[in-house]
Amino acid sequence: MTTPVRIIGVTGGIASGKSTVAAMFAEHGIPWVDADHVARDVVAPGEPALAEIVARYGPSLVDDRGHLQRRVLRDIVFADDEERRWLESVTHPRIRQRLCDTLDTMRHGDAPYGLLVSPLLFETDQASLVDRCLVIDVPEKVQVARVRARDTVSESQAHAILAAQMPRQARLARADDVIENDGDLASLKAQVARLDARYRQPLDVPDQEDSP
Repeated sequence: MTTPVRIIGVTGGIASGKSTVAAMFAEHGIPWVDADHVARDVVAPGEPALAEIVARYGPSLVDDRGHLQRRVLRDIVFADDEERRWLESVTHPRIRQRLCDTLDTMRHGDAPYGLLVSPLLFETDQASLVDRCLVIDVPEKVQVARVRARDTVSESQAHAILAAQMPRQARLARADDVIENDGDLASLKAQVARLDARYRQPLDVPDQEDSP
């Protein structure tokens, strides 16, 4: 019977470069699932979660094609913790179930290991689904600059998004591994290559850095 492969949880604050890092691991032949992509799937047209959202906030939350207007919803939930918690109660269980299904397939696949990429790996207890946690770390001022450039939001909105996430130091305290993504692409690729070599070790062989 084939031994299930290891799943690595990849997380980091907004605009830390999680998808970029995952794509670099993919260049080494490693499969990955992105919780953000799954989160979009569970609120797609026809999904029960979208119906619940529209019932709570009204038809203005969808566009003329029936798709969720994510920015409008984001403005609501980031301004009100109670609304954010309600939205999480609707979406997080559905996201988790789909992730579990995908990870189960991944654990029994042919790759040496797989990735679960999630900005809320710790906040939603998705860390319990993985064997090891990799944090992509960047200074907060870099995050703010990247968010403002990427999402065309104000500085205050960018700070509000960061404030709603786990503090940087708390995230780092729970990391098994860290990639620092405030340098160039060559540095990032080198860090990914080093970790890829470690993660290819069998589950029953301890990592050298973890050995006494």
